[in-house]
Amino acid sequence: MIRSLFLYQFLYFSDLDEPTDMRMKQFGFTLALFLFLGSQAFSQTTQQTSGWLFLLNSTKFSDKWGMHLDVQLRSHDDLDGVKNFLFRPGVTYYINKNSNATLGYLLASTFHKVEGAADRHTAEHRIWEQYIITHKIKTLNLQHRFRLEQRFIDAGAEDIFAQRLRYFIRGVLPLGEAQETFTKGAFVALQNELFFNIQNRSKLNDHFFDQNRAYAALGYRFSKKVDVEAGYMNQMIKGASNNTMNNIVQLALYTRF
Repeated sequence: MIRSLFLYQFLYFSDLDEPTDMRMKQFGFTLALFLFLGSQAFSQTTQQTSGWLFLLNSTKFSDKWGMHLDVQLRSHDDLDGVKNFLFRPGVTYYINKNSNATLGYLLASTFHKVEGAADRHTAEHRIWEQYIITHKIKTLNLQHRFRLEQRFIDAGAEDIFAQRLRYFIRGVLPLGEAQETFTKGAFVALQNELFFNIQNRSKLNDHFFDQNRAYAALGYRFSKKVDVEAGYMNQMIKGASNNTMNNIVQLALYTRF
């Protein structure tokens, strides 16, 4: 249901016969409908508000090889200091102009606030593999990403190993005049990502479904190398006994060299 809504929205945006203002209204309606349906699927939900700062860089060394790097800072609830720092480098092999595969490592540091005691720090290490394929529908640029993670989690009393599968879809729609290749101008970005626990979920939230992240943003492409965008993310996290809806304001910088 979730993916069907987002795929429908992408296809709607690609219809250039519709005026831009009508497509923007449809975009807002579909996003609101998705968030409503998502909230109905989660009972006993705790609300949070946080801010994320996101940097993503891809650098090509040759026609076939390159580097991936993303760095993130995430706040505690109510923007009360830094909660997470993520550092995710990887080596990318470019299969062709529309697809690539990456092998990488991630360090995820979490800073826990403990009432009446000193703050506590934990770390998670991951090895991850991903495959990305891109394509276009008229002026709409679509990206599909499949990522498998091997997670080594510091859970305090014991260390946990688990595996998780993630599916990500992102669409970028230029707002200006149609360009054969979008190199400069304003755009709308809409994306969704689904997370699934595929090994040792009993040691985590005991659910196959882990979380969903829906995101909408406005951005500006300064050149084929640099994008900046700001948007809203709705993160729905499935807990063992209590679920969380995280309302996130995200500022993102994308660079391509």
